[in-house]
Amino acid sequence: MQTVYIETSIISYLRARNSTLIPSAARQIAARRWWDEERHNYQIVVSPYVVAEVSQGNATLVAERLAAIDGVPRLEINDEIAAMADRLLALAALPQKARMDALHICTAAFHRLDYLLTYNCTHIANVRILPKVREILNELGYQLSTVCTPEEMIDDPTYGNIDFD
Repeated sequence: MQTVYIETSIISYLRARNSTLIPSAARQIAARRWWDEERHNYQIVVSPYVVAEVSQGNATLVAERLAAIDGVPRLEINDEIAAMADRLLALAALPQKARMDALHICTAAFHRLDYLLTYNCTHIANVRILPKVREILNELGYQLSTVCTPEEMIDDPTYGNIDFD
């Protein structure tokens, strides 16, 4: 069974209050649909970094986010993952303020997971950043997990299609 690292933004969209902004509402719908219909087709995992991030903020939402990942296996983290992340930052693949994002990427790579599921398109699912991240990870002896959004993993060929007729 293929493995999917669930990054914090997915849990945030999954448990956020319904948005009135169209892009955010669409992400919420896709995250919920993937969670309800697709996650069972994969071995999903989170890391202590995800747990730490979803534990911040509004107490009610924190409880809902933690409940969503209750029972989801936690990956082990170690100094090598932190060193990998620091290398990404040092070589300017990601800005210094994005250390947590680098830790997510490196955790998935270290554990050789198939996918990293995210809505963080600023520092993770970013076409300008990923080639440099891939190059650095390859130099360190790791492979970048396939970074994607829920829409890309929904097994419905008609999902998201626009009918122009």
